[in-house]
Amino acid sequence: MKIALGVSGGIAAYKAAEIVRLLQDRGIHVQVVMTAAAQEFVRPLTFAALSGEKVITGMFGSASGDEQANVESAIEHIAIAQAIDALLVAPATADLLARFAQGIANDFLSTLYLATTAPVVVAPAMNVNMWNHAATQANLEILRKRGVRIVEPGDGYLACGMTGAGRLAENETIVAAVMEALGATQDLAGETVLVTAGPTREKIDPVRYLTNRSSGRMGYAIAEAALRRGARVLLVSGPTAIAAPGTAEVSPVETAEEMLAAVLKLLPESTVVIKTAAVADFRPKAAAGQKIKRKGEMTLELEPTADILAAVARRKTSQVVVGFAAETENVLENARKKLASKSLDAIVVNDVSRAGIGFDSDRNAVTIISQSDVVEVPETSKWEVAHRVLDQVVKLRKLRGTLAR
Repeated sequence: MKIALGVSGGIAAYKAAEIVRLLQDRGIHVQVVMTAAAQEFVRPLTFAALSGEKVITGMFGSASGDEQANVESAIEHIAIAQAIDALLVAPATADLLARFAQGIANDFLSTLYLATTAPVVVAPAMNVNMWNHAATQANLEILRKRGVRIVEPGDGYLACGMTGAGRLAENETIVAAVMEALGATQDLAGETVLVTAGPTREKIDPVRYLTNRSSGRMGYAIAEAALRRGARVLLVSGPTAIAAPGTAEVSPVETAEEMLAAVLKLLPESTVVIKTAAVADFRPKAAAGQKIKRKGEMTLELEPTADILAAVARRKTSQVVVGFAAETENVLENARKKLASKSLDAIVVNDVSRAGIGFDSDRNAVTIISQSDVVEVPETSKWEVAHRVLDQVVKLRKLRGTLAR
């Protein structure tokens, strides 16, 4: 997901730098847009370094005479308006609120506001008398009626020397409002979610290994969704081509034994374990030290790999443990057997014999089975499946009375 962060002129502009980091912690990409006044308080380079994105500082390009560049700049607000999932303005001055309310589009940020259909969140900051003025309150009421979310300022000592309302809300409060606007509640705040993802590789010789078709997308989607819902995420990942989400704490592994060791090491820190990794069930009994030459038929003797879920079940305390099962026949029957035999709180099962879902796909269709519930999730994106799984995790934690506060 991506949001635009508008920064308007005021002493609180420096706090927006921390907001960028907090949003990135939750896996959100941030495009910063600064008004001319904001640039008097914080330099654009600060936000460019933090966000890794170009900072928008005006409607048009430089006065270099490059007509193509100026044309692209002139329509950039439309492109950004269509690309973002939300617009946040923090701090929002009285002047900016007035322009938003009256539909005055005389700079990039006010034009972006009119051009976007994404949710809009504003966090005002100003002198107490300006905040209490009838004009400001009337403009706020107009914006509320149009669906703009207002993050009320706090009371306190203001930069002007006065005391009262007008102080920019706490950064965490602002970020929580943005996440709510994005549809990501913070119901996992305080939880530590341990996720395993991707395939494992079991060495045959120095150039060959046994593995499976897992891309890691399902596990990475769960990790990112958990971050956005406020959790600390510990991600134990087999080899994938996917960038780690947000501030997930990643432990890269290759073999089943390495994954087992990483999971057991992190288990005491976790409150939730979600094992999506497609661990190889077998490994060569003896890996060759040199590349095996092609000489016709050969026999490869295999032995079982570590049963990570069983090991977690033996050592868990109050953790909610969710397993995944990829089946091709007797799907629900096999899943229920695994639920019981591994002492799981829930199991997520999918039929990988179906084309277009599961392995090597962005889509999935699953059944989530717990001791008291069966939830069917018809074919949808893995992102949506991730949230449905986390919904069940929250339900299980509440039933157990151990949801972090």
